[in-house]
Amino acid sequence: MNVERLRADIAGSRVPGAYEPGCWSVAPGNRETAMPGVVKLRDTTLRALGSLTDVPVADADRTAFVALLAGSGVPEIVTGGLGRDPAQIRGDLAVIRAENPGCVTICPFVGSVEAAERALEYGYDAVQIAVPGFGPASLIYDPSLGTPEEVTRRTVVERSMAVIERAHALGLRVAGAMMMVSYLTPAVLAETASAVVAAGAAEIDLFDGPGAAGPEALAELVRATVAAGGVDVAVHPHNTFGLGVACAVAAVRAGASAVEVSVNGYCGGPGNADLAATAAAFESLYGVRTGLRLSGMTELARTAERLTGRPVARHQPITGEDAFNWGGGDWIAVEHEVDPLLHNCVEPALFGNRRRVPLTEQSGPRVLAGVLAALGIEVAAADVPQVLEACVREMRALGRLLHDDEIRALAGPFRRQ
Repeated sequence: MNVERLRADIAGSRVPGAYEPGCWSVAPGNRETAMPGVVKLRDTTLRALGSLTDVPVADADRTAFVALLAGSGVPEIVTGGLGRDPAQIRGDLAVIRAENPGCVTICPFVGSVEAAERALEYGYDAVQIAVPGFGPASLIYDPSLGTPEEVTRRTVVERSMAVIERAHALGLRVAGAMMMVSYLTPAVLAETASAVVAAGAAEIDLFDGPGAAGPEALAELVRATVAAGGVDVAVHPHNTFGLGVACAVAAVRAGASAVEVSVNGYCGGPGNADLAATAAAFESLYGVRTGLRLSGMTELARTAERLTGRPVARHQPITGEDAFNWGGGDWIAVEHEVDPLLHNCVEPALFGNRRRVPLTEQSGPRVLAGVLAALGIEVAAADVPQVLEACVREMRALGRLLHDDEIRALAGPFRRQ
């Protein structure tokens, strides 16, 4: 087989940028999408831990995770709210600053002047001031707003504006967190955005709690906010329909400068856009820089699994154990020998992950040879078919794949001394 001729055939379909040797090979059409050069991925995993039920986290484990998270290079981290133990709040902030001094720490869902003052006291850099998504219906979330007869959309927004003004006066970086944005028309959103910016907000964050805005709808809301506010816009998409990353991409294309994500997509309900998958999409598909240490994404994901006791699917994009496992056919081994970036359009090692080509009943001698080499077992080429036959026979008898020690035992009689 003339491998160089095969490689030349493949190379004819690639263009620079969409193809980065050793990194990724994606459709050139992705790079024709108008996108900014940089996007900010804001991590919300620490806030999400409060939404996960039955997740007891030891202090030492939490500290280790916070350090790893900050060390990943995320430029901003939203921690848990002010209702936590003050020692834990201060501990999180100290670890973040020690690992990543430039990382901006954000206190979420600040709803009163007193809360803004406490956020400053604890040492936060920024606050998100909640702006409820309704008028009277906002009483569902905050009965202190008044009575159904007293509360209007105007009074709700004015109360949030007062908190924004105070937080701004304190020197905190302030974002107006627009809640339940899928219920807001572009006109109402634009009007609210103008009001909170006038009060001192430097950013507007669009929170789609239900995940009810698809990519196109969220993009329209971003455009309306950008046009009215004149400040940075961030989005917080949920993954209700498996579109969290798609919503992130659509929002940035429409003008958002930041996306809130979490490790493994952790949050209540269907979760958020996944940190690793979102970073991979921006970096590989669209050439948008995130500034993250991509090689640490899989370690971060695995650490979060141990921390929460919430394992993700084996095929979780980018970081899943089988994210780069296409089965055990010999065609996979041949494909990899010719060009490793064919089916694996991104290099697993770029994200700290690895390929898996398991020995299965469909495997041929090429896959077995690779498995034996990985196990440090040397067998003569002429003996590989016999070892393969023995392995397939054993798999059929057991009704499962073989463990490494079982492969070693079956190959033992044929092993070169």
